[in-house]
Amino acid sequence: MAPPKEEFSCELNSNQYFALCFAGGAVCCGSTHTFVTPLDLVKCRLQVDPGKYKSIFKGFGVSYKDGGAANLVRGWAPTLFGYSFQGAFKFGGYEYFKYKYSELAGEENAYLYRTGVYLAAAASAEWLADIALCPFEATKVRIQTTPGYTSQMRKAMPHMLSTEGLGVFYKGIVPLWGRQIPYTMMKFASFEKTLVYLYANVVPKPREQCTKGEQLLVTFAAGYIAGVLCAIVSHPADTLVSKMNKDPSSTMGSILAEIGMLGIWRGLTARIIMIGTLTGLQWFIYDGYKVYYKMPRPAPPPMPESLRKKLQK
Repeated sequence: MAPPKEEFSCELNSNQYFALCFAGGAVCCGSTHTFVTPLDLVKCRLQVDPGKYKSIFKGFGVSYKDGGAANLVRGWAPTLFGYSFQGAFKFGGYEYFKYKYSELAGEENAYLYRTGVYLAAAASAEWLADIALCPFEATKVRIQTTPGYTSQMRKAMPHMLSTEGLGVFYKGIVPLWGRQIPYTMMKFASFEKTLVYLYANVVPKPREQCTKGEQLLVTFAAGYIAGVLCAIVSHPADTLVSKMNKDPSSTMGSILAEIGMLGIWRGLTARIIMIGTLTGLQWFIYDGYKVYYKMPRPAPPPMPESLRKKLQK
């Protein structure tokens, strides 16, 4: 006897579906980035002042000694707002562009070149997401890395605007794109590939026979693996973003001349831990959000029957 057909709250790829995806992206990114604010703070300080913050553990110790527990969560507000906006465009935009690009390519080409579709959709979504994120990222880094600066976003942003102009919020947009677009392309494409691999080679039963809880655990594992790859690919640009937002007069050339090619990799261990955890949790929360709101969660698309027949000839 066949199991009853699952009822969904919306139709796949409908306007309601995409709206829920945008909201889910805001929830998963805003919450996770805010949760790891202390680790992000130490990572940024390692990048901009390695003489004072010599390692992850010493960075935590020095930061706590300088201002107690409150000092470890400096920048939480711009982190929450910035990454909520970014997450909405990142996840919701990815779902939208993946659907649209697959339609443009046609069923067979969308399957044959699905990794290219994933990469193009991720890049398009992140380009928009970073425009929303950049002002908050600039504010966060200024709060976290400038001694004696206000810790309140509602004071920091007006002060930056009145003293340095609107451009200060977008000075880091190019290195931010350089960090986030490769990161997101790796995040989504490697997640999609890893998920398929885990179900095919590691999980002892097919996806459709797994409970929703088991599926969410596989989602987390695939997300964590993707996060480690993301951290490595995007770390040099992350260092440039931190340095440029701390000192608006700096350029990419002057920073590279100052710290060298090895210097741009400083703080990588902290970022691998942070991004691996973040990405795994984001995918877990995002997929859990879909389960909670009874949204369609289709398996990776099978080979179209028309293509299968062509290949059999």
